[in-house]
Parts: sequence; C-alpha cells; structure tokens
Amino acid sequence: MNGQPRILVVVAPYYKDVSDALLHGAEAALADADVDFVEVPGALEIPGAIASAVKSRTRYDGYVALGCVIRGETSHYDYVAGESARALMDLTLEGIALGNGILTVENREQAMKRAGDKDKGGDAARACLAMIRLRERFGAA
Repeated sequence: MNGQPRILVVVAPYYKDVSDALLHGAEAALADADVDFVEVPGALEIPGAIASAVKSRTRYDGYVALGCVIRGETSHYDYVAGESARALMDLTLEGIALGNGILTVENREQAMKRAGDKDKGGDAARACLAMIRLRERFGAA
C-alpha cells in the first residue's frame, strides 16, 4: 500500500441512531484514509457487500462492517448475529483486512452505549487498519 489506505465502510442503518454513532467513530478513526461508504439493508447483507467489493474492479486495502443486531422475542437474533459474524470471519480467513463493528446487544440502551461511549465504530476502523499493517508485515498485501 502506498500512501493512504483505501477503505470501504459498509453500514447497515437498520437502527439509524446506532449506525450513525458507529459511523461517527469510524470516520474519526479513518480521518487519514481514503474512505468510501455503502449502505445495505441489514447486518446479514454486510458480508455479501464486502465479498462483492472484493471481487470488483475497485480495490480496497480494507473493510469496516458497521451495524447492530438487537435481541427480540424470536430466535431471528441468533441467526442474524451468528451468520453475519461467521461470514465476516470467513472473509478474514481469506486474508481480507476487516474490522467488525456489528454490535450484538440485548437492547437499544446497550447499543447506544457501545456505539457512542465505547466507540465501537472507531474500534472496528482501528482493527481494520491494524490488519492492513499486519498483512503488509507478512508480505500478503
């Protein structure tokens, strides 16, 4: 990588207030990067969007996944949380530098605390940057 890293941030604004807070933290952490943004409907669509971007002609050094899954009254939460995390992990095992900022929480209060006070969007962006550096160290870039 020469110069600024080129990063794609994929955000699922299903819970817009939460995703906006996550995005704010990610943008601050990526202030020195060349960043593109794309929205998808929900957390399950984030890994597919990243996989599509990886296969596209547009080249990114890394990816940041931002979204939120809040437990409800059905088992849907378990599928969305588990499958989105599994698919993102599969991408990382292919050598893709990725920061996972998909929150999996019990309620909106927890989500807002993690998105804002705990800066999980910034944490995901910093993880992405760290994985880019690690990939370069191992000569896999």
